[in-house]
Amino acid sequence: MEYKTDIEIAQESEMERITAVAEKCGIEPEYVEQYGNYKAKIDLKLLSDRADRPDGKLILVTAITPTPAGEGKTTTTVGLGDALRKIGKKSVIALREPSLGPVFGVKGGAAGGGYAQVVPMEDINLHFTGDFHAIGAANNLLAAMLDNHIYQGNALGIDPTTITWRRCVDMNDRQLRFVVDGLGGRVNGRPREDGYDITVASEIMAVFCLSTDILDLKRRLASIIVAYTYDGTPVTAGDLKAAGAMAALLKDALKPNLVQTLEHTPAFVHGGPFANIAHGCNSIVATKLALKLGDYCVTEAGFGADLGAEKFLDIKCRMAGLKPDAVVIVATVRALKMHGGLDKKELGTEDLEALKRGLPNLLQHVENITQVYHLPAVVAVNRFPTDTEAELKLVEDECRKLGVNVALSEVWGKGGEGGIALAQEVVRLCENPENREFTYAYPDGTSIQYKLNAIVGRIYHGGKAVLTPAAKKQAKQLFELGFGDLPICMAKTQYSFSDNPKLLGAPSGFDVTVRNLKVSAGAGFIVALTGEVMTMPGLPKVPAAEKIDVDENGVISGLF
Repeated sequence: MEYKTDIEIAQESEMERITAVAEKCGIEPEYVEQYGNYKAKIDLKLLSDRADRPDGKLILVTAITPTPAGEGKTTTTVGLGDALRKIGKKSVIALREPSLGPVFGVKGGAAGGGYAQVVPMEDINLHFTGDFHAIGAANNLLAAMLDNHIYQGNALGIDPTTITWRRCVDMNDRQLRFVVDGLGGRVNGRPREDGYDITVASEIMAVFCLSTDILDLKRRLASIIVAYTYDGTPVTAGDLKAAGAMAALLKDALKPNLVQTLEHTPAFVHGGPFANIAHGCNSIVATKLALKLGDYCVTEAGFGADLGAEKFLDIKCRMAGLKPDAVVIVATVRALKMHGGLDKKELGTEDLEALKRGLPNLLQHVENITQVYHLPAVVAVNRFPTDTEAELKLVEDECRKLGVNVALSEVWGKGGEGGIALAQEVVRLCENPENREFTYAYPDGTSIQYKLNAIVGRIYHGGKAVLTPAAKKQAKQLFELGFGDLPICMAKTQYSFSDNPKLLGAPSGFDVTVRNLKVSAGAGFIVALTGEVMTMPGLPKVPAAEKIDVDENGVISGLF
């Protein structure tokens, strides 16, 4: 059987006009700002005009710890949204925008897969509506104004050795991790060590996704700390008088982007922070708008539940006053067998022993959601043709021991029809809520060390967080500056519960080394860099970009 590629399926689909998609979820024409026929931005005024409407149910889709075998979290999110519509529920999807780094790097496109995709797939994966360009421009404007302030006399008394603000570009480019700039004489600036982050790891991206309106955006931008004076006082974007111009660059980007699935389910695709080095969730305004427009909002958080879901629950929900009504944990038999020690080439053969060894990874994620956060959950097994009945039964039996049901998901090959069993279980969980109080992994008002230990101990099931001498000094400084109460955004490898990407499954007895603590005062959290995680990824030996092309008619190929 010959399978079509994701991009072939997407290009063969017949999209509805975006005005019809908007009408489907009750958005009047005056709120719709079209970007061509198949994508639009939605005026934020709609959110305030719908303030009196009750929210729909919030469904969070997360996953086991990623492996090269793949999990299919975005595909499941899209398919679940379509499936809910098929059983008569008014669903709206809320996703992140893909970064050009992974698109041209390892993963390729990130708009779902098979017959569970959001379209126009090429636009979403590439420039889309220009949001990331606006975010990069705002970030680099602040960097330019900071260096210019120092060049023009440094009235604020900034110590150049304390500059924490880096430029950004939305591309995997390891050459830019560490640079020396300002060379060539005084007219070209002051020489200093500098560096770039990828745009999706920048604080501007976090601020963008966590802002609730334009005034909140301006307040958060003004609070961003870029450096310190010679006497240790923080210097902010507000001190540099940069926040207004930055907000002007972002004012249109802040409006959520509306697109559709292959089955014409409305989908907001807005914001795109990485979950291993940032907080990994789409924008608050898109999520809240989806909740006002649908009976069910299906959203996702990046990578495994120890990263994206932890940050969704401990950062985004805490700040926005959100609470998921149900959590979907995506797993594949293939990935679990990799966690059990099998090589990728061996995954097509039944191996119950390897599956038993890998299952603790899934079960630990399930336990975290149900026992730490006290949220109802269902496991969605993204089915592959090589999965055997014995393997599927083993997964189901082990999950039921924790009081969690399993639903097979075949949305990749069947679209919404293949997700009906999952949709029915999600509806059951929402319509029969358990009397349990949603709790965070750590309470407000606790120390930086307490929060780090809580995440390492309760979520990763490790020992403790070990701070390097430099990180200890930073923790003391952040406490003295009044930032000690902020939540923690862990920057950690996505491939393990630990900070060692080679420790698969559900390891225990490990400590997590925190080498750097940096306050993102505008975003409202402290970033903890652990292990060897980088804020600027690099391209692989064979980048996905090598396979991407466009013909004389403008038709793109090889995107995924």
